[in-house]
Order: sequence, then C-alpha cells, then structure tokens
Amino acid sequence: MLTLHLIRHAPSAPNAQRRYPRPDEDAPLSPAGEALAAALTLPPTATALTSPACRARQTAALAGFPQATVVDALREADFGVMAWHTWAELEGAHGDLPRAWIDALGDPDSPAGPPGGETGRAFHARLRRWLDTLPAGGEVAAFTHAGPLLALLRLSVGLRAAEAPPGTVATLRRAGGHWWLVRFVGLPT
Repeated sequence: MLTLHLIRHAPSAPNAQRRYPRPDEDAPLSPAGEALAAALTLPPTATALTSPACRARQTAALAGFPQATVVDALREADFGVMAWHTWAELEGAHGDLPRAWIDALGDPDSPAGPPGGETGRAFHARLRRWLDTLPAGGEVAAFTHAGPLLALLRLSVGLRAAEAPPGTVATLRRAGGHWWLVRFVGLPT
C-alpha cells in the first residue's frame, strides 16, 4: 500500500497578495511561512519530492526534508495572462473570462485554459503521468502548490472542490489500484 502526503507549500509574499504566480517568479517563504513549514509534522522516513520552486523546496527543508528530490511535474500550473495579477485585477480587465479560464484549467478534459498558459488537459496529463510513476508501496511526501494538489485530488479520489490554503496536507492511500482520502488538513495562515 502507498501512502501519499500532498503538501501545499507554506506562505510566501505573493500568497499574501493573492497573486497568481509567474512561471519565472520564485519567491521565498515569508517569515510566517517559515514558521508554518517548521511546524509541519510528516513521517520522517517518507520519500520526499518537491516542486522546483523555492517556496516548495524551503517548505520541504523546514519540514525535515532538506534533501527532497526536485520533480518538475510538481510545479504550479502555467497561468499565462493571469500571472502576477489578483482576481480583482483580472475581473477588472477581462470581466467574466477569468472564471472560464480557471474552470478550464481545472477540467482534466478541457482543451482550453488561460491564454498563453496550460490547458486543463495538459496540466492534468502532466500530473497523471507523475501519479503513474509512484511506487506501489511505502510513503511519499510531495511538496507542491495549490493547483497541483487540487488536480491530484481530482485525479485520484474525484474531489472536485476544496479550499487548500498554504500549508495544507492531504494524505491519500492507494491499494489495488484504488485511491482514498485519509486526511485533509488546511492549516490557517
């Protein structure tokens, strides 16, 4: 049996500003994020994997996994024209279109997404391929972002909506080809 812990990185300054990240943005954790990451309790013998982003790598290190293996598939979605904007800015500039873009990005079968960004189909395919590489047994801690965490929950257990603030830990188990959600803890930031 495999136990998979999906961890959304602890808070960074752009999180506090509620901005969608740019692909080249690599903000470190805020002081509050460092404290939250250090307070995470995960099995110390888990195989640790992390997104390449500084905030995910720092979260892993402060949670006790300084040697976590960087895995490109765990990076955040590419938000295209949405990057570095808040929801209010996007609605002001594009009206109802940002809702359609986000809905498309959250749909594993959608050929659409934010202009200049990933499509729902490509984003979910990347994460599905990663799920297929996981071992049959043992324990894995994967430090990632809100988008991948929510997409992985959709792909594995069919969860279609959840709030996952920075520091959220979702624990899944897989046996006999079936996934189930064991624990979901969204930590306050």
